[in-house]
Amino acid sequence: MVDGMGGVFWWMALWGLLGLVLLVLAVVAIFWLVRSMIQPGRPGTDPAEEELRRRYALGEIGREEYLERMTDLRRPPP
Repeated sequence: MVDGMGGVFWWMALWGLLGLVLLVLAVVAIFWLVRSMIQPGRPGTDPAEEELRRRYALGEIGREEYLERMTDLRRPPP
């Protein structure tokens, strides 16, 4: 009779562990989705803006030209 109860314990432990893993995966997925919705346009995602930042950092263009071009890039198309 003791052996039968031991098997039930292991099945309960296995299902509990599986539930915990699924819970952790759900929390990570929700965190990832919320983060991607909050920050859809993080700096560095647009290749044109990244190139402009690189050129400004290297001193190839000045501040005024950088700001003017960045404004042009962020302006919606006509």
